Amino acid sequence: MGNWAVIAQCGSNPDFYGTTIIRRGLGTKDSALEELHAVVHTYLPNKRIREKWRQVYRFADQESYLVVIKGQMTEWECTLRVAELISDSTDPTRAERAQVADSVPEVADTPPTTPRDSAP
Repeated sequence: MGNWAVIAQCGSNPDFYGTTIIRRGLGTKDSALEELHAVVHTYLPNKRIREKWRQVYRFADQESYLVVIKGQMTEWECTLRVAELISDSTDPTRAERAQVADSVPEVADTPPTTPRDSAP
């Protein structure tokens, strides 16, 4: 089973906001991005929406979208993006692999200092 999924986080008003997994079990990030691009112009957060128009915004990261859908009665805002599964209580080895990947040492933001040659 793959590690990647395409998710939608949508709401039609401040009181309702939910997350839906559109597709899970995608093998690679590239295949998840392909699926994301395939659904961005067709995804509907509610089957009862009678779409009047749709606006699609791509975020600067090039890997997520804001989709605004105007229905007959409401306007929906959905963020569509890819996500990687890094922990699964039914598969303990997945959590171990994620911990190993997360334990890679960080590189310092400042370059190391070197002693300067002293001039007489």
